[in-house]
Amino acid sequence: MRIALDAMGGDYGPDPNVAGALDALQLLPELQISLVGDAARLERMLADAGYSGSSIKVVPAESWITMEEKAAEAVRKKPNNSLNICWQLMADKAVDAVVSAGHTGAVVAAGLRTKLFLSGVKRPGIAVALPTSVGTSILMDVGANPQARSEHLYQYGIMGAIYAREILGVAKPRVGLLNIGSEDGKGTDLIREAHSFLAASHLQGQYIGNVEGRGIYYGDADVIICEGFVGNVVLKASEAMADMLMRTASKHVLSKLSVERDVAAGAFHSLSQQLSYSEFGGAPLLGIDGICMICHGSSDKRAITNALRSATKFKDRNINEQIVNELAMTPV
Repeated sequence: MRIALDAMGGDYGPDPNVAGALDALQLLPELQISLVGDAARLERMLADAGYSGSSIKVVPAESWITMEEKAAEAVRKKPNNSLNICWQLMADKAVDAVVSAGHTGAVVAAGLRTKLFLSGVKRPGIAVALPTSVGTSILMDVGANPQARSEHLYQYGIMGAIYAREILGVAKPRVGLLNIGSEDGKGTDLIREAHSFLAASHLQGQYIGNVEGRGIYYGDADVIICEGFVGNVVLKASEAMADMLMRTASKHVLSKLSVERDVAAGAFHSLSQQLSYSEFGGAPLLGIDGICMICHGSSDKRAITNALRSATKFKDRNINEQIVNELAMTPV
C-alpha cells in the first residue's frame, strides 16, 4: 500500500503528519509513505525522530496551500504545491492513495484537475461517518459538490451504501434522502427528482425515502444523502454542538462531584473519544479512480494514523471496483 501524505496540510503543519506516519508504520509495517512538502524540514524531523528506514520517503514540494487561501485560485497559482504533487503521484500510479488534513476545497480542486473519476461517476462526493444513538451513519456529500444535480445525489446513494456495507459492516444499509419532511413530494425540484432516481434504482428495499434532519442522529438511516452545501452546514453545526454539549456537561457535572469526580471525568473522556473525528481518521472522497482521505484541519497524530489505516482498509475491500459495477446496473 503506497500512500502520498500531504505533510504540510492541517492547522498544525507537519508535526502531526510526520508523527502519524511513524505511528502508522508501527501498526502496518508494509506501508510505503511519501511525505510531500518542505523536504529539508521533513528530513530533519525524521532524523530527529530517529527514523532511518526506507518505508518513508520525502517528496519535495515548492509550496503548500494554507487554510486561508481561496482553493481553486491557490491550486492554479501554485502548480507545484504539495496537494497537486500528491494527486499527480496518484494519477501516475506511483501511489494508491492521497491523505491530507489540508484545505478541503483545495484537496477537492486539486483532485478534480486530474480528472481521476471512476467509470460512470459524474461527480465525486465526501462521505463522513457520524455517531448516532444506535451506532454510526454516513452523511454524503459534505462539501465536495455544493451545486449537485439529481443524478449526483442518486450516485451518492449507491456509493454511500457500498461504503457503509464494507467499512461499517452494515449488511444491507438503509439509504435516506435528507429533506424538510419525510412525506413524498416534499422538498425542492432537485430533491424530488433525486428521490425518483433512487426509488427506481437497484437500491429498492434499501432506499427508505426522505429523512428529516433530526433523523441523522436518531439513526433513521445508515446512509443519508444531501448536496454538498447542506452537508457541510450540517457537519460544521454538528461539530460545534457536540463540542459545546461536552464542555457544558463536563463543567456542570464535575463541579457537583467530589469522591467520584475522577470516575466521571473518565466517562466524559471516553464519550468524547467516541464522538471525535480522530477515531475515523478521515472522510473518503468517493468516486475517484484511487483513494483520497480528507482529514479534519485540526487532526492530531492519532487522526492521521487512523486515516492511513482507513485508506488501507478501503483498498482491501475493493470499494472502487464495487462502485463501478453497481453504477453500471442502473446508469443515469
